[in-house]
Amino acid sequence: MTAWLMIGALAVTTALIKAFGPVLVGGRVLPPTAMKVIALLPPVLLAALVVTSTLSEGQRLHVDASAAGVAVAAVMIWRRLPLLVVVLTAIAVTAALRALT
Repeated sequence: MTAWLMIGALAVTTALIKAFGPVLVGGRVLPPTAMKVIALLPPVLLAALVVTSTLSEGQRLHVDASAAGVAVAAVMIWRRLPLLVVVLTAIAVTAALRALT
């Protein structure tokens, strides 16, 4: 439940940032460096949420089969394989490792 609350809070915060951005900038164009940083924020936040939900159990680090599935998916995305192939392979790796334990 806490993870869903965090996801909801981050979604609302992102919407507020997007809403107040034009108000705060006031019609001025942001420098290209700032635009590059802003463009990188959503994927970084998503990656942080995935890693946190995969590797944490309360206050402890918890590495299990799902960590291997996420690692396989990360490599496959880096190699630019189709998303459906990535998801199905990650599911298969996770399921296979869970079946072995």
